[in-house]
Amino acid sequence: MSLTIRKVAGALGAEISGVDLSADLSADLSDGLIAEIRAALVEHQVIFFRDQRLTPERQVAFGRRFGPLNIHPYVKGMESHPEVMEVIKEPADKTNFGGGWHSDMSFLERPAIGSILYAVELPDWGGDTLFSSQVAAYEALSPGMKATLEGLRAVHSAGREYSPQGHSAQKRASMSVTEAEGAVGEYVHPVVLVHPESGRKALYVNPAFTMRFEGWTKRESRPLLDFLFEHCRYEGYTCRFNWRPGSVAFWDNRQVWHFALNDYPGQRRHMRRVTVDPA
Repeated sequence: MSLTIRKVAGALGAEISGVDLSADLSADLSDGLIAEIRAALVEHQVIFFRDQRLTPERQVAFGRRFGPLNIHPYVKGMESHPEVMEVIKEPADKTNFGGGWHSDMSFLERPAIGSILYAVELPDWGGDTLFSSQVAAYEALSPGMKATLEGLRAVHSAGREYSPQGHSAQKRASMSVTEAEGAVGEYVHPVVLVHPESGRKALYVNPAFTMRFEGWTKRESRPLLDFLFEHCRYEGYTCRFNWRPGSVAFWDNRQVWHFALNDYPGQRRHMRRVTVDPA
């Protein structure tokens, strides 16, 4: 197989053709091809594939070529494949899942490195996903701000987003989500994350799961966090993906925010996600 890689925006994103992700992984998706896909992910931060036919088994097998798969602590996976999260918005649902800027699983002690989302059923219109490069966001900062952030660490938690009032915990007809109760854990991560494969620096805070800076109060943290959250979603750092059935998006959570648009009232959207943990 020979990959064709086409950039889709200046800051991040590339569409890859010339590969069948449902192929027999032991035969057709060689270690060399997987290494090419991984290199494209690291370079472009989010990569897209069209016209794929992925069963849950094949999606799991593909995801495992990049690392162990996460079982979400709050969202129930498929009975036969607990690693596979079915992200479904039914016509009667008012809220979608993932409808706000965030980085998947930053609330864990060892956050996920990547997420692989596959489109099963889509609305007639709407339902795009936005991605924002946190590498571009970091690089655009002034030297003074970079120096200020360099030594800071931030506290991440699922306690707000998965609280009874949180967006992610809202009831949806075809998803089983558990509300976070009591002490769900707080974990500290660098505000400036050095990518372990590329060495590039990226901002690593997000509106969903970042609570405050380590050693700072929430009140002290809020002005700087608000500035970073506004800065990090600037249009020039983003790309937008228009889904079709069989499309796949694979994004690097160490470098990217994403936002699932909820602009298709009265229609059904069905996606399947696997999330890759650090090895």
